[in-house]
Amino acid sequence: MATISRPARAAPVPLQAPEPEAGDYFTDLQWQVYDALIDAVVPSIVVASGSDTTAAGSDADRHLVVSEEQCAAAYDDLVSTLKAPPTYDQFKEFLAARPLENPRFRKQIRRLLDSTPKSARKQLGGALNLMTRRTGSLLATGYWTPLHQQPVYIRERIIQSWITAWTPVWPLLASSFCTLARVGWAPTDPLFHKLSDYTDHIDDYVPGSEVDYRFLQFGPSLEPAVVETDIVIIGSGCGGSVAAKVLAEAGHRVVVVDKGYYFPPSHLPMAAEAGQHFLFEGAGAVQATNGAMSILAGSCWGGGGTVNWSASLEPQDFVREEWAASGGGVDGDEGGSQGLAFFREQEFQDSIDRVCDTMGVSAAHVRQNHGNRVLLEGAERLRWRGGKACPQNTGGNEHYCGRCSLGCGAGEKQGPAVNWLPAAQKAGAQFIEGFHATEVLFDEDGHSEEGAKRKAIGVIGQWTARDEDGFVHSPPGDRVQRLVRISAKKVIMSSGALNSPLLLMRSGLQNPHIGKNLHLHPAGMLTAAFHEDVKGWEGGILTSVISDFENLDGNGHGVKLETSSMLPHMVLFNLPWHSALQWKTDALKYRSMNSFIAMARDRDAGSVRADPGDASRPLVDYTISDLDRSHTLQGLVALAKLCYVQGAVEMWPAVPGVPTFKRSSPPPPTAATATATVAAADDDDDNDPLADPAFQSWLALLRAADNRPPRAQHASAHQMGTCRMSGSPETGVVDGKGRAWEAEDLYVADASVFPSASGVNPMITVMALADRIARGIAADWSV
Repeated sequence: MATISRPARAAPVPLQAPEPEAGDYFTDLQWQVYDALIDAVVPSIVVASGSDTTAAGSDADRHLVVSEEQCAAAYDDLVSTLKAPPTYDQFKEFLAARPLENPRFRKQIRRLLDSTPKSARKQLGGALNLMTRRTGSLLATGYWTPLHQQPVYIRERIIQSWITAWTPVWPLLASSFCTLARVGWAPTDPLFHKLSDYTDHIDDYVPGSEVDYRFLQFGPSLEPAVVETDIVIIGSGCGGSVAAKVLAEAGHRVVVVDKGYYFPPSHLPMAAEAGQHFLFEGAGAVQATNGAMSILAGSCWGGGGTVNWSASLEPQDFVREEWAASGGGVDGDEGGSQGLAFFREQEFQDSIDRVCDTMGVSAAHVRQNHGNRVLLEGAERLRWRGGKACPQNTGGNEHYCGRCSLGCGAGEKQGPAVNWLPAAQKAGAQFIEGFHATEVLFDEDGHSEEGAKRKAIGVIGQWTARDEDGFVHSPPGDRVQRLVRISAKKVIMSSGALNSPLLLMRSGLQNPHIGKNLHLHPAGMLTAAFHEDVKGWEGGILTSVISDFENLDGNGHGVKLETSSMLPHMVLFNLPWHSALQWKTDALKYRSMNSFIAMARDRDAGSVRADPGDASRPLVDYTISDLDRSHTLQGLVALAKLCYVQGAVEMWPAVPGVPTFKRSSPPPPTAATATATVAAADDDDDNDPLADPAFQSWLALLRAADNRPPRAQHASAHQMGTCRMSGSPETGVVDGKGRAWEAEDLYVADASVFPSASGVNPMITVMALADRIARGIAADWSV
């Protein structure tokens, strides 16, 4: 593998995030309303000089004014949770900071808005415009005075009223602004970082080796550049990278293209402002069209394998059996689909074993951090039997780093950009970064006979170079751009479940299953605080899993209980917002927190389609079903029990209408006393460790909660199924070898081919399928 050694650095190379767009999609008045709403979610909070906290004037326009008693009570609440709280003066300084006066914050919330679909921005603009006029303001807020002219405390009340409104549009609007403000604030507030002791990289930062990628370059020209190859692979993630290695090592000419760019370990992990933009689809701001599902999908060189959490779980036997049975057909049927029986056979296990061996997948070197110990030790104390360490693709390294959601600075995570693509390059593969594929090309003469299929012969797209200094933060129009046509004998789509179907649609394919069957592994979220200096961002992210609740319906659908990334913006957007003072105070408890998810294997599916305003941007239509949301709710109840027996002093479920649980009696236990308490319970069946009446009453509220969208929020980091593998074109998009039913020499090799949800973090399943599909291509070629 070609690598470049770099001198040790104290920190990653800082990367500049792009400047926000001009923002001409809103008028000046609309922007004033937008800023006024953001300001009400995370305002400056100051202590009143007198007794009146709602006094008019400049203070009320720029600050939320609270009494000394309110401020002192919030501080006492903070001190009761934190083991190492700030001083009272530091707390007041923290509250008084006004995010809208922080240029980093203002730019970040604008970038997030710039990244939302044009159709969503148009709808938001209509709502903002309504509130600029007196009549519209009365309808939207209950006040004649336009919203942007209201003092902060009135704007806060308006958002609070929207959250509990019956008409869905208002909770959705409140949720949108709360999310924008929280996600923009968490990575950019300097006092928050200082008081929580969070840094964007580990203290003893040493970057891993840089891969000497030799990306193809093109000079400026109005004529398309032409590249000829045997196989073009569109997408460099977990599917495309494995296929590239297998086929290049089999002796074929391979070109891999990706719209994203390569960032070496010396640039990783990125700060969130740059990382969200450069590493994730839609700058990490993708949401379902109903606003109730936040979706993270990798979009960079290496795809999801660059930003995932190292979890390396094999597909379970019951899922493999379900997929095998779903395929229909028989070996040797028309089209050569071979059904899907291979999922239950040793051949597929061989593919799983190969990809795991290549990445050194193992749990032997895992060191569990606080959050993962909460799961494993809590499950043991509750006498559950489904807890285990989660294998990692870290080449046998301990990899005690919690920031890999923004890239692995150590280079220990053996994902596509570190392992598979360098091996493919060594075998002769060529690469193009910054290539946005617009359509697959077909030999139109190849289907002149009735019933004949078109033959894929390549792909065309727009290439955008780096700037003269090698960076990519400047506007694409200021860099060299060139149309590039890649001629190939076979085309492999590996752009992921959000983008592969869109490219097939743009290329004229008509199979009705394209874009359907979208599974997301919807996750319910619970955050817990402990009377310990947890610093949950330290240590491996996802190194344990609880599977006791994976079959809640008797048909293989339920939830896995896992830890979540503890990056500030990924934690604090889950933290319920009831008021500005409450949220800012709770956010400062971050260093004592762990965040957990109940990840459902969803039975019911959604779909993906192109944004009418931009055919290259995916729109996700997904409403979590009653069955699947009942499972996430049961998972949250289970997580609450785990956290309680492990000594949690406070819990925040991301479920509307459920209050924060605060442990008041008995005194908050440490982990050691929690161990003793539950050990005593093991000796005395009458001594139930969960028999706290206050906790049981709160659990009853959680069990009975209404977690229907759009008020209730879920999250997804896994997208699957939109080009479903099947035994016939009547039920899916590709056959058992990954071949498109509708065209010759066109393959799909990514998570979009899953017949249904995998139920586990999908990396290993994607890679194993890509290994099998690529080996099938190589075998067919040699015949």
